[in-house]
Amino acid sequence: MDNLTNTPQEEVKQSNVETNNIENEIKTTDNTSNILDVAVEEEVHEEENTDALIRKYSQMTAEDLLQELKMLYEASNFELLKAKAALIRNAFISAISQEKKQDVEASAAEGEENTDSNKKESSIEKEFHALYSAYKDKRQKYLDEQEKVKQDNLNKKQAILEDLRQLLDSNGALKEIYDEFNAIQEKWKAIGQVPRTDVNALWENYHFLIEKFYDKVKISKELRDLDMKKNLEIKIELCEKVEALMLETSINKSFSALQEYHQQWKETGPVPSDKHDEIWERFKTASEQINERRKEYYEQKLAAMELNAKAKEALCEKIEGEILTKENKLVKDWLDRTEEVNELLKVWRSIGAVAKKDYDALWERFNNSMKLFFARKKEFFAKQKEEEIKHYNEKLEICVKAEAIALRNDWKKATNELLELQKQWKEIGYIQKERAEKLWQRFRAACDRFFAKKQEYFAQYHISEEENIAKKKAIIEEVNNYVFTEDKTTNLNAIKEFQRRWSEVGFISTAIREDLWQEFKKAINSHFEKLKNAINEFELNSFKDRVDANEGSNFSKERSDLQRQIQKLQYDLKTSENNIGFLAKSKSADILRAEYEKKIDKIRQEITLLQAKLQVLDSKIPSGTDNKTKQNNK
Repeated sequence: MDNLTNTPQEEVKQSNVETNNIENEIKTTDNTSNILDVAVEEEVHEEENTDALIRKYSQMTAEDLLQELKMLYEASNFELLKAKAALIRNAFISAISQEKKQDVEASAAEGEENTDSNKKESSIEKEFHALYSAYKDKRQKYLDEQEKVKQDNLNKKQAILEDLRQLLDSNGALKEIYDEFNAIQEKWKAIGQVPRTDVNALWENYHFLIEKFYDKVKISKELRDLDMKKNLEIKIELCEKVEALMLETSINKSFSALQEYHQQWKETGPVPSDKHDEIWERFKTASEQINERRKEYYEQKLAAMELNAKAKEALCEKIEGEILTKENKLVKDWLDRTEEVNELLKVWRSIGAVAKKDYDALWERFNNSMKLFFARKKEFFAKQKEEEIKHYNEKLEICVKAEAIALRNDWKKATNELLELQKQWKEIGYIQKERAEKLWQRFRAACDRFFAKKQEYFAQYHISEEENIAKKKAIIEEVNNYVFTEDKTTNLNAIKEFQRRWSEVGFISTAIREDLWQEFKKAINSHFEKLKNAINEFELNSFKDRVDANEGSNFSKERSDLQRQIQKLQYDLKTSENNIGFLAKSKSADILRAEYEKKIDKIRQEITLLQAKLQVLDSKIPSGTDNKTKQNNK
């Protein structure tokens, strides 16, 4: 019964305790947010959107990027401009640099100067930078207008404070005063942001006057209880909203919504004392889960950025150690190295973001290596044009000799002669690309005919292949019969030993080797599945329970989300597998390769689980749905 007779002053004290708890919780959240925001370079957009834009813009020409910026500028969507303008500018600078480089190289190979192209590009650059400058002026004007809105909101809230002061001096009826008090609170909540420097002072004055109001009017017991019941309903709804944020896939959206719910909680009055601790604990627990989830997300993001930095460092080592150190005597050498450099640049662009503190130094290192390579290439081609006819005749003569050798069957002597011709071919200098390609196809065809005949002849000598096949089949049988122990480490070591023995077995022809490998991989994967089955099964069963609990609901949006996640993971898997092939042979690259392999394995596991979830949703498709729709869902 005591709880039903709290005075207004006691209720205000209870409200202040609750407010202090909320403010402490928000301060903790804000500090965590600041630390994580700095760690990820104050990222504005979700990672998947930023990465998609970077890939999109890196594939566009300078002209296309100029048109893209024009379209955004004319739309006057400053939030969209803020998200995209810097990315477009970076991609434009890179595209201009690449186009100039390609034009200069092409002109150098022909012995001409590409002055018209340079003028055109200079005009594009001038127009782009003028438009970008206009965007910044326009955005600054927008920010100034927003600041004016905040100042107006400050004036409005200060006027409300004055209304509260006048209400304290009012001698009207209690019901009228209380209704006016509620109207003032609603007006306060409806007003938007104010300048940051005035937030705390406004909030302290507002709550001081609220407390004074309760002291003055001595709200009746019934009216106060009704108000506290209303506040309890509001706070229960806020708890439910925060708990629902655990299903939100966007970390930034969930965190932004959490801040809004905290502000609403902060502005909601006290609840019955017997419910105070319970409702606050529920709200705080749900908030902590959202914050912990965000913290884990950014920790993973930081780890990914560190991995990306290592990957880009490995590319620097590759171009420095494997390309710049090679002596390119022939045009083919330069063309091969150029292709390698271009591939490295593609890989560089496909690798995700790195920390700002690492990016400039890594890019300068990589870019300087490319500049040095193309400077040497330009110098080499300047000396080649005079000897092109001589080189063409020399390669034509080699083609004739190779075609004659292709008809012989004195394998050893003919092989040596053909290898010698290949050596001579490599030593011959530059020939114009189109003519060189025709000669190369002719020479290569002759070599292929000879070695195909030779391989067919010597196939009978591959007796040892049968023994190697038997060894690998025996290993497969051992893997299938292996019995797991309770020691997880022992099981993993045993699997590693099987893989080591497999790699030590000698030659087997390609077709047979691939079939055996698939069988071996299947046996190994079955054991890996036993180790991780408990975790995946738990998550899948939880998903099934949630779907069953919502029987009859439309799962089309969730099905589409699963499909998009699978497609993204499949793209990441392909990218990671391609990136491994470009790692240099060094200690740091070996470490990075191991990290990539772990990442690839994790992606495959995630794809398998998501596909299983998709099958659960497909099983809920009504029986009248045609097969084509189900197939599309798969």
